[in-house]
Amino acid sequence: MKKLLILSFLLGGIALKSMAQTDYKKIHEDLIVVDGHNDVIITSILPGKDISKRLKSDHTDLPRLKEGGVDVQVFAVWSDDKKWKKNAFKHANDQIDALEKVISKNPEKIELAKNSSDIQRIIEVGKIAALIGIEGGNMIEGSEANLEALYNRGARYLTLTWNYNLPWVTAAAEEVKTKGSKGKGLTEQGKNIIRKMNELGMMVDLSHAGEQTFYDVLSITTKPVLVSHSNAAALTPHYRNLKDAQLEALKKNGGVIGVNFYSEFLDSKYVKRVRDLYFKSHKKDSVNRKYSIGKMYSALSAKQKHLANAPFEKVLEHIDYLVKKVGIDHVAIGSDFDGIESPPQGLEDVSKFPVLTKALLERGYSEEDVAKIMGQNFLRLLRENEGE
Repeated sequence: MKKLLILSFLLGGIALKSMAQTDYKKIHEDLIVVDGHNDVIITSILPGKDISKRLKSDHTDLPRLKEGGVDVQVFAVWSDDKKWKKNAFKHANDQIDALEKVISKNPEKIELAKNSSDIQRIIEVGKIAALIGIEGGNMIEGSEANLEALYNRGARYLTLTWNYNLPWVTAAAEEVKTKGSKGKGLTEQGKNIIRKMNELGMMVDLSHAGEQTFYDVLSITTKPVLVSHSNAAALTPHYRNLKDAQLEALKKNGGVIGVNFYSEFLDSKYVKRVRDLYFKSHKKDSVNRKYSIGKMYSALSAKQKHLANAPFEKVLEHIDYLVKKVGIDHVAIGSDFDGIESPPQGLEDVSKFPVLTKALLERGYSEEDVAKIMGQNFLRLLRENEGE
């Protein structure tokens, strides 16, 4: 069945053959499941953890990816802008080297894919297709040559910024600090970088990008864009989520937004729950009242963390809202596993993806619609950026 789905997708067919009405696990198994954003390189692979074996911590390893039915995993290459003001390009290549070592040691389980044809071939033999996404334009160090070098190594999208501005582009976390449009968005150098990405067939990822940057990109790109791991600001007003006007613009562009599983981006009450739970256990703690939410969360017990995590329903609410605003053809999954400390209840790691398929089916989504959300929409965007 999966081979038929791959063939249908690659031929550009709109309609999928109706899957047999069977249990959700079989339906999930037959889907092409794509997770558009995962940070396991920086949290586990680069530090030397063996993800070929089931880990007792973190969110991702090869056994759990297989258990979760993940066919295509985008591995994020990330660096903290402040830590890597120099040698960020080298740091990106070091991370790709580390991923390639995992792949070379597990050739029967996982293989690097650089295009849609690779994905088809890899999935057909039952292996996980690994794609690379660069999370943060600091790693190209302002150089189109570096951008192309990372593309040649397999990077198929560039998240333009992380949480800091670059000389050629501004980030959401920085843009929200000042009013007006002065000094925001893309510079001429930034516009040239977008044009180069279009030329290469490399997806422009606007998660983390400032609102002005978002619209500047849409004004010049010739290809549909990706928002790999963000949610709906109307439900959770956070600068990492998209406003309704941005969602409308994304729809017109033909782009895709991947739903992020981070509790803070899913649920506006998350921060208060963490604070309340933390200070309930640390009543005499006055020194650490300025702790970040992340530090407070890490100090909670396992039971408290579960209580703090966003309810599973919040994921479904964001999917429903995004589908309503941009349409079923423009919503995907970008979990941000291992880049987040607080996943939603019921989606604690990559093995839980079948639960999401089950919930979407129970919510009334057709099998064809679920197939689009769980993978087809991302693959369509990849194909369109390739220029096929």
